[in-house]
Amino acid sequence: QVQLVESGGGLVQAGGSLRLSCGASGINANSEIMGWYRQTPGKQREFVARISNIGNTPAYRHSVKGRFSISRDSTKNTVYLQMNSLQLEDTGVYFCYAVPGDYWGQGTQVTVSS
Repeated sequence: QVQLVESGGGLVQAGGSLRLSCGASGINANSEIMGWYRQTPGKQREFVARISNIGNTPAYRHSVKGRFSISRDSTKNTVYLQMNSLQLEDTGVYFCYAVPGDYWGQGTQVTVSS
């Protein structure tokens, strides 16, 4: 059974930092493109970042470039999202995903307060 388990969310003041983790089981995460989407109430889920399965090449949505960093620990089958200089608009539920298997985690809440 494949599972993606996110952790690291929480409440943080604007300008602060959080690091999200996505631990994978049942799959070899190194063979998957993995990344993060986020969702806020009333809005569609939006892409945040991904890391390729060849060369670990990252990609980011424009609004988080320079503030967020995605990385992979192949020994732990885990992907991380380091989020710095958090802004109010970064608030949302962050979901980890893996493709091409199309696996999703349950999400972790990130709340940025003023």
